[in-house]
Amino acid sequence: MQIRFATTANLQIRRTLACGSVNNQTGGENVPKIEKKNLDAPDERRSFENGKIDVVTIGGVTMGRMTFQPGWRWSKHVKPMAKTNSCQARHVGFVVSGRLGAVLDDGSEAEFGPGDAYHIPPGHDGWVVGDNPVIAFELLSAAQYAK
Repeated sequence: MQIRFATTANLQIRRTLACGSVNNQTGGENVPKIEKKNLDAPDERRSFENGKIDVVTIGGVTMGRMTFQPGWRWSKHVKPMAKTNSCQARHVGFVVSGRLGAVLDDGSEAEFGPGDAYHIPPGHDGWVVGDNPVIAFELLSAAQYAK
């Protein structure tokens, strides 16, 4: 039987990896920190015709709230900025409201609505389905989308 003793340094490293850390101004020691940001006051807002993305970076992760108005279509409104034939971003997120359509370059198609989590690989077009705006939260592509 082997007995292991945790050192203070090992515990600090584990705590840092699990929670993130900041430098404590009083002792120079790393301590966990809670962070909060609101997407109504984003770090960055990228607007384009019939849409926008509000972006925040928190805990080393960049995420965004995408808002697309009825009539929005990637190939019409974002393609001129991206300068690619189809969207080359990999999207992972979820739809809060509205309906979002997507078609891959191979022709396979899907539609997403409120509560749907999605993964859309590179090589696609996307559009708003119907007369309601789409609000979706992006957990993967927000750092580079519509730049």
